[in-house]
Amino acid sequence: MSGVWVFKNGVVRLVENPAAESMERGQRKVLVHISTNEVITNYDVLERKLMALGWERYYDDPNLLQFHKRSTVHLISLPRDFRKFKSMHMYDIVVKNRNMFEVREN
Repeated sequence: MSGVWVFKNGVVRLVENPAAESMERGQRKVLVHISTNEVITNYDVLERKLMALGWERYYDDPNLLQFHKRSTVHLISLPRDFRKFKSMHMYDIVVKNRNMFEVREN
């Protein structure tokens, strides 16, 4: 049995598919630029924020939108269609840009 243990209102329960449960409640995750408190609503906005942090566009794969930071081995790979931009992509950006972005429930 796999899932996530959730503690809420004094009750602990196992949620087997937390992403599906949050979607049922109408909650969606959003990527937020912390210093401006701006929700990233499209790739143009995200690209401007990443470029300001030293990221460069990487044109190796035409099916992906990719960014590379010269001073690291990090590569951010995103689906070209923003509608396919999921929480796993958001968390990848958060991990590679500590204290710059965060993922929030919408």
